Amino acid sequence: MFNQLKIAVLIPCHNEEVSIAKVVSDFKLALPDAAIHVFDNNSSDNTASEARSAGAIVRHETQQGKGHVVRRMFRDIDADFYLMVDGDDTYDASLAPDMVKLAMSGPYDLVNCIRRETGDAAYRGGHRFGNRLLTGVVRQIFGNRILDMLSGYKVFSRRFVKSFPALSTGFDIETELTVHTLELSMPAAHLEGEYRGRAEGSESKLRTYRDGWRILMLIIRLVRHERPMVFFGVLAGLLVMAALLLIWPVIVTYLDTGLVPRFPTAFLAMGIMLLASLSVFTGTILDTVTRGRKELRMLTYLQYPAPAYAPIDSTNSAAIRSADNNALTGGNDDLLGQMWRFGLVGIVGYMVNAGLVESLVLNMGPLRAQMLAFPAAVTVTWWLNRRFTFGASRHAIHHEWLRYVLANMLGWSANNGAYLWMIFSVPLAYQHPALAVAVGSLAGMVLNFSASRLLVFKKTREV
Repeated sequence: MFNQLKIAVLIPCHNEEVSIAKVVSDFKLALPDAAIHVFDNNSSDNTASEARSAGAIVRHETQQGKGHVVRRMFRDIDADFYLMVDGDDTYDASLAPDMVKLAMSGPYDLVNCIRRETGDAAYRGGHRFGNRLLTGVVRQIFGNRILDMLSGYKVFSRRFVKSFPALSTGFDIETELTVHTLELSMPAAHLEGEYRGRAEGSESKLRTYRDGWRILMLIIRLVRHERPMVFFGVLAGLLVMAALLLIWPVIVTYLDTGLVPRFPTAFLAMGIMLLASLSVFTGTILDTVTRGRKELRMLTYLQYPAPAYAPIDSTNSAAIRSADNNALTGGNDDLLGQMWRFGLVGIVGYMVNAGLVESLVLNMGPLRAQMLAFPAAVTVTWWLNRRFTFGASRHAIHHEWLRYVLANMLGWSANNGAYLWMIFSVPLAYQHPALAVAVGSLAGMVLNFSASRLLVFKKTREV
């Protein structure tokens, strides 16, 4: 089936002496007509010689980092389909023919392997959570058509590879590949495959916190570049909120006395509002520039013909459709979606809390006002989280409410501890306790989310 196609297997490597020979041999067996290219990235062991002995074409990239290697591979190799896989022998080579067949059946410009763990050593601590979190962030911002964004096992078409402006230098290249797919609305599909632990003596180059932070920073940069109106719109919204928070006491004083005694505060609020306006204008201008860049990438993409088309049997097609439907509709209960909704509910709770405190503080003082306002805000957030964030639990409604209150006592302590510290340490917060409420709400939100998700609204079976 693949005789008339040029298929290139691309294997980026750095110090994979232990596993690279087996990886090359397995893929030569799975795709006997494919050219196996190993790109050595400054290995200090015998990776290059082991790969060459196993029958691979070995090339070298001297700039350190997976992003540099991928950029070099995409520039130098010409093929109809490109299968990229890590050289650590954690992926199943026997899945390669099915991935290429699936790419031809669409045809699809990207086929991504969803990793299914087959051993306790497959993921190190923090990798699973980080992958779900970062994949969820990208799906929420750029589109929900890609699962397991950080998988290192993918098939690309020629037009994908030759239109991809690789800019990343490290492991964040996986994120850039995903966003490129979503931004150009490329056809993409998924297959599930085994993901096993590394061979003994082989060490992962991925650093959970360092590379996770780099990927998160890349996502923020991509939002700024690809969604400038969203990025600068959110920034403008935050600036407007800060300006309103500062100017509100000045407005109240003016309405009561007809005087404006706090000119520095008024000028500061006006300056912040001007920055918000500039942010909106910046987002509008950059949005036009981004559209031009996107059109240029699309024109480059369209210069290359579509991949070879070869339909596959209906059973596999149904499985593909099922995977894609899950990608599109299965996000209601995912961690990131719950975090977004919980955050929005928290904002509503803050508004209830701050509004009640501000309305009661003149007659009751800040401490007694908070004692009345906080329970009301807790009840409102419980009801909203029950309806929109997590869904109702299996407990009776009054038991659920009680568990919600008890489970969030730690968040309550952090919230009120921060509130009291602000009240007694910051004079401005004592005069305007809404500031103290904001700090307390932020301090308690993380603890409240974890307790609510794990102890109150946890279902018998989670998807």
